[in-house]
Amino acid sequence: MEINLKACRANANMDQQAWAKKLGVTFNTVSNWERGKTEPSLSQLRKISELSGIPIDYIFMPSDLKK
Repeated sequence: MEINLKACRANANMDQQAWAKKLGVTFNTVSNWERGKTEPSLSQLRKISELSGIPIDYIFMPSDLKK
């Protein structure tokens, strides 16, 4: 089972602004992650996993990033 980044945020019951603040990034960064334009670093992904309660192995990130 793969969970996308938006579902991780929803599982943590946060909007994009609150999620960005918890992760120490900007609103635009979160928005870009969720739209597949960029992806979080490994350390950010660990924090996403921790905050959402979803194991890192189940988090899906788009592989076709738009450059």
